[in-house]
Amino acid sequence: MAKQKMTVMDFQKYKDEGRKFSYVTAYDYTTASIVDDSDVEVILVGDSLGMIMLGYKGTTAVTMDDMIHHIRPVVQGAPHTFVIGDMPFGSYQVSCEQAMTNAIRMIKETGCDCVKLEGGINMADKIAAIVNAGIPVMGHIGLTPQTATSLGGFKVQGGTPESARKLIEDAKTIEKAGVFSIVLECVPSCVARAMSKEVRVPILGIGAGPDVDCQVLVTQDLLGMYGDFKPKFVKQFAQIRKAMVDGLNAFHEETLNGSFPSPEFSFNKQVDIPPAKE
Repeated sequence: MAKQKMTVMDFQKYKDEGRKFSYVTAYDYTTASIVDDSDVEVILVGDSLGMIMLGYKGTTAVTMDDMIHHIRPVVQGAPHTFVIGDMPFGSYQVSCEQAMTNAIRMIKETGCDCVKLEGGINMADKIAAIVNAGIPVMGHIGLTPQTATSLGGFKVQGGTPESARKLIEDAKTIEKAGVFSIVLECVPSCVARAMSKEVRVPILGIGAGPDVDCQVLVTQDLLGMYGDFKPKFVKQFAQIRKAMVDGLNAFHEETLNGSFPSPEFSFNKQVDIPPAKE
């Protein structure tokens, strides 16, 4: 029996009922279909595809066309999973009109269930504009990869009393602007705990400790698909990279020694082939 797809309203319902849920990434049809077969409720098609799928050094080079190209097959592959489209850098910062136009385009051209964008108080007007256009918005504060350079790189945020309070105020402001949930990335557990008490909407934590409503991880991280790179907050629940390399090496070896393809994997019908004409 297929799982029941979450709705925007379910995010708040789950929080109110104290029901935890989980959230991973996908960037293609096959991975999305695998997540859809699992119990995981939410997929983000994140601008992290810049690094994971396109080989970029960061996320800022990702375009709206890139995002739409990858969101479409994920929506097709995961009909029973809530799908989030990530607004890439430069697609919403310029003006409320730009933010609305690109959010509308993302929803219309992909069929995803909501959009996500980074930023706190400074993005509240953009969030409100998109929400007023009838599009659900998920916020994202803490470590925001699109602007990580201005935050001093990929490091924990909210590590001082002042910065922790600012993060909570950011959350409260974008809640008022209309977000239905907030991704909180790379903050001390105590900050996430305090925020969860001061903000009504669900807090979705990635590297934010246990006291949040939902746990978020990049699929390639949690399945051990990278090489040596592993953020502190990532637990590897499987070692898919090793299994894939082992499988590829076995295929290579059997190709070289001639044991593949055996008759089992060949078409064995006998055909009388006429001799070649002189």
